[in-house]
Amino acid sequence: MAREQALLSTEIVNRGVEPSGPDAGSPTFSVRVRRRLPDFLQSVNLKYVKLGYHYLISHGVYLATIPVIVLVCGAEVGSLSRDELWRKVWGEATYDLATVLAFLAVLAFTISVYIMSRPRPVYLIDFACYKPADELKVSKAEFIDLARKSGKFDEDSLAFQSRLLAKSGIGDESYMPRCVFEPNTNCATMKEGRAEASAAMFAALDELFDKCRVRPKDVGVLVVNCSLFNPTPSLSAMIVNHYKMRGNILSYNLGGMGCSAGVIAVDLARDMLQASGAGLAVVVSTEAVSFTWYAGKRRSMLIPNAFFRAGCAAVLLSNRRRDFHRAKYQLEHIVRTHKGADDRSFRSVYQEEDEQRIKGLSISRDLVEVGGHALKTNITTLGPLVLPFSEQLMFFAGVLFRHLFPTKTSAAVNEGDASAAYIPDFKRAFEHFCMHAASRDVLEHLQGNLGLRDADLEASRAALHRFGNTSSSSIWYELAYLEAKGRVRRGDRVWQLAFGSGFKCNSAVWRAVRRVRRPSRSPWLDSVDQYPARIDA
Repeated sequence: MAREQALLSTEIVNRGVEPSGPDAGSPTFSVRVRRRLPDFLQSVNLKYVKLGYHYLISHGVYLATIPVIVLVCGAEVGSLSRDELWRKVWGEATYDLATVLAFLAVLAFTISVYIMSRPRPVYLIDFACYKPADELKVSKAEFIDLARKSGKFDEDSLAFQSRLLAKSGIGDESYMPRCVFEPNTNCATMKEGRAEASAAMFAALDELFDKCRVRPKDVGVLVVNCSLFNPTPSLSAMIVNHYKMRGNILSYNLGGMGCSAGVIAVDLARDMLQASGAGLAVVVSTEAVSFTWYAGKRRSMLIPNAFFRAGCAAVLLSNRRRDFHRAKYQLEHIVRTHKGADDRSFRSVYQEEDEQRIKGLSISRDLVEVGGHALKTNITTLGPLVLPFSEQLMFFAGVLFRHLFPTKTSAAVNEGDASAAYIPDFKRAFEHFCMHAASRDVLEHLQGNLGLRDADLEASRAALHRFGNTSSSSIWYELAYLEAKGRVRRGDRVWQLAFGSGFKCNSAVWRAVRRVRRPSRSPWLDSVDQYPARIDA
């Protein structure tokens, strides 16, 4: 019971003055009880730590054996004087041409097999983010006004959405398709969906191909992800048709995978590049807001209306070594976590119809809790791959102590002993953080549990304020913000973290291969200098 209460938080909400009834004219208040994000760094499952260390050890066996061999050989050679070494190599040994040639052939073969068997590094050459036209901008006040004029909502539903907008962290310049506000019409039509998706995808791709000076026919792999709008022919087929791409292109269309699908798409593109040797891959991440729009009364399905906004990102990847000199980043790690085996996690974000058979996306009250558990698993697996050895040692020692002495640890935590659970410092592993901009509350919980500073989540809060929750493309708007600020330098590591329906939590780690200068084309050019001041305004 005490453990369950620790996950709850209370909030007193001012509901205004009662307009009618026996209490008319009196101020009214309500108490809201919500679940906190679990303190996942104090309840780490040992099997996920073991999984992370398994990844590290499986790739680090060469780093462990080669120094030992070099040390042994060096000690043996170091025990001999120069004359003794020369005599053993040339005086006492006998060589013939066949032996020398055989040795050189075996050496050349071994080196060739090693080089060819190594997976090629995957580079991010550049990316582009879609910036919609100014006529699609909508302020919070205009949002409620247009929703009221559409005639699709009663006053209670409008008031609920207004309260969500007020604490969402979204500013007054995000973008929405106007079709969702059309009176008494269904905006989730194939025509509207294709129009919205094509406008976003083609604008982002046009900019990407122009910036990278790449012809569409040069692309060998195409991966498109859009969660709710999945027409036939697919969105990837629309792109192939529009740009007249080559006939043997490997194209994939990912649907229903939520806001974390952008990282999944990069992972798939990486695997296809390694398997096929295609050279260039394009990843397109977008969402159709007209298909997330809900015009009913169920509150759990009204939540996406207040948060989701129009957006799209296109990314160009390459595994050709000659592209290293023009690339911005190299892909270091991808760690994916799926909690779909748990029923609560599976239904936390669920598309369904309400009592009036109106389709929408239902957001469960358990979302924050199941999201916390997915994050716990993901970062526990990621930690051994990226944290400095000193942080790994302290973290692993803390996890081991909690599993060997759970009673003592629980008592120490209840007494407020900070040393009872060591929280690793992820700021020592990454210079930049791109956390999925879901909402202000989620970002605040992440900051507190990971021990991050306000500056670390500046990009996420700025992207949320300027563009809203753009689903799977939000992590790219955040990286574009960091570039527009001129903060990315050679060797910096960027952590992109996204989570979505299923329930999934995915991480991608990039390392900057050069200093990234402020781009001449960016969705932030006209507003980046106004941040972070506007976030708190």
